[in-house]
Amino acid sequence: MQNFPNTSPSGSRMVASYLSDVETLLEDQHWDAALKQAFDLPRIAVALTDPKLHSSDERQRNWCEEWIRPASPEEQAPEGLDYEFVRRTVVERMAREENGATPPVPARALRHLQLRRHVRRQPRRFSPVCARAPDPETSEIALICTALVEAARRWYARSAVHDLIVQKNLARLAVLR
Repeated sequence: MQNFPNTSPSGSRMVASYLSDVETLLEDQHWDAALKQAFDLPRIAVALTDPKLHSSDERQRNWCEEWIRPASPEEQAPEGLDYEFVRRTVVERMAREENGATPPVPARALRHLQLRRHVRRQPRRFSPVCARAPDPETSEIALICTALVEAARRWYARSAVHDLIVQKNLARLAVLR
């Protein structure tokens, strides 16, 4: 990880818009679409840290272990949110996809992220209270998505914003058509 000593962190409109999209899908109760986009977050994060935009299953699992957790050790998880369950669910899904020979470059996920660069609306924070799901299955989806979005925000703010490779890859995605 490269640190920029005399610069302040900047946000990425692409990343913020992508995360906001997941939250909007949850608010609108488009559970499957939100879950699909949220499950792509570890894949996207790992790809952005690689100069060739590669994302291996092992590195995705490591990302999940590092970032899908409370923000600090003393912080309590929001009601109903079991980070261990979320990590296990994401890793199990990756294992199922691995059988289908996941490509090293997650082109579809990166393309979706790239398309977010033109969005002008202000990203907003999703409130899990707003999307109280009507049944246990959709409630579980909302919690998984919320944990993944929270992890991605924390990853970007604490690591990626200072990582030269991530910033170069985001710039490359912004220029590619």
